[in-house]
This record gives sequence, structure tokens and C-alpha cells, in this order.
Amino acid sequence: MRPTLFVSDLHLSPARPALLAAFSAFCNGPARAADAVYVLGDLFDAWIGDDQLGEPVGADVARSLRGVSDAGVRVGIARGNRDFLLGERFAQASAGTLLPEQAVFDVQGTPTLILHGDELCTDDRSYQKFRAWSHDPTWQRRWLALPYPVRRGIARALRRQSRRASAHKPEAIMDVSPDAVAAAFRAHGVARMVHGHTHRPARHRTEVDGRECERWVLADWYDRGSYLECTPAGIVTREIW
Repeated sequence: MRPTLFVSDLHLSPARPALLAAFSAFCNGPARAADAVYVLGDLFDAWIGDDQLGEPVGADVARSLRGVSDAGVRVGIARGNRDFLLGERFAQASAGTLLPEQAVFDVQGTPTLILHGDELCTDDRSYQKFRAWSHDPTWQRRWLALPYPVRRGIARALRRQSRRASAHKPEAIMDVSPDAVAAAFRAHGVARMVHGHTHRPARHRTEVDGRECERWVLADWYDRGSYLECTPAGIVTREIW
């Protein structure tokens, strides 16, 4: 049986050519030998609308994912906090399927909840306010109606503001809330979860309503590429250089 692969928080951009090369290697290698590949958010460092496909990085990443899909591999793409504006044009260009905020799939025989994970960080109240605002369909329509260069400039300013705000936040509030994690397990009736966002790769075990549950957190791609490989024999982390 072919493996199921998960990646998250790649933050691909022209400023990180080595990671762009690692992503190409992933798509041309292990991804094409998989049963399914799930990208769990923040594929891009920023995505300000599907007209970003007109830039080389956007077009190249979509082309790489299309190559995976053309090899007969199911490609699922979740939106993250950096690329929540990924839309149908990108889905068509990449031949991937845009996933809902939370989704359950059979992964090697185990029902598994997959998500980006930022909605679990409920202690970060300022971020949750921004998240609710930025996911509002009316705001998104107004944003996408702005000229592309204007959006690019605003996005850069917002990123600088976000970095300054994050530098003054306690580490604990930027991690997931145990109550939110338990609520997600309970709502979906599963015993396995895979997510990204926090950049704290680990396997966590927790008990929810007397049931043993496991939560896998994916690594980011700031230093090197990596992916989670799920097979009937178990789950392991692989690196891409």
C-alpha cells in the first residue's frame, strides 16, 4: 500500500530558493509514489489572491502539484493563516482539491482529522479576532477587488505588524489550547489528528472522554523540508534536502 504524506508551513517564497528546490524535489520524488498528499496550510509565505499565479513562484508551485496529481496521487490543500485566500483558480492550476477548515479522512485505515490548526490557538485572542475578520466573505471580496500592487504593499505592512506583535506575545498563548483540541476530537469522534501552524513538531497523546487520542504536529520548512509519512506500519517524519 502506498503511503499518505502530510506537509505544512512551507512558507514558500522567492526569498527561500533552497526550499523551493526542496519542494520541487518532494513533488518529483516521494509525493509521486504516495496514495495521497495533504498540504495542511501555509504552502506560501503569503497569498494575496489567485492572480498571484502570474508570478513565477506561484506558477511553479502549482505546476509541481499538478505533476503529483497527474501521477495519479490525490492532492488535498488546506488553507493556512498565510494563504487563506487560495481559491478555485489555484485549485484548477494545481489539480488539487481545496479542503474545508476541518476534514476527516481514512488514513491507512484510521479516521484522521486534518486541519491547519490555527483555530485551536484560542488563547491568542487578538489573532482569533483577526482570523474572524480576514475570513469574512465581504472583507475578502473587497480585498480581492483592490489592484494587485496595492494588495502586495498592504500585505507587506501587515506582515511587519504581525512580526512585531508576535515578538511580544508569550509563547504559551501561540500554542494550541488543550480545551480546543479536546473539543475537536470530541466533535469529530476520531482518535487521531494531524495539523501544522504552531511549528512545534511532536506526537502528543491525550485522553478525551476516556479514549486514548494522538495528535501529530507537523514541522515547518524554515530550515529544511520535511513531511510526515503514514503507512500501515506506522508514522515517521522524513526530511528533504
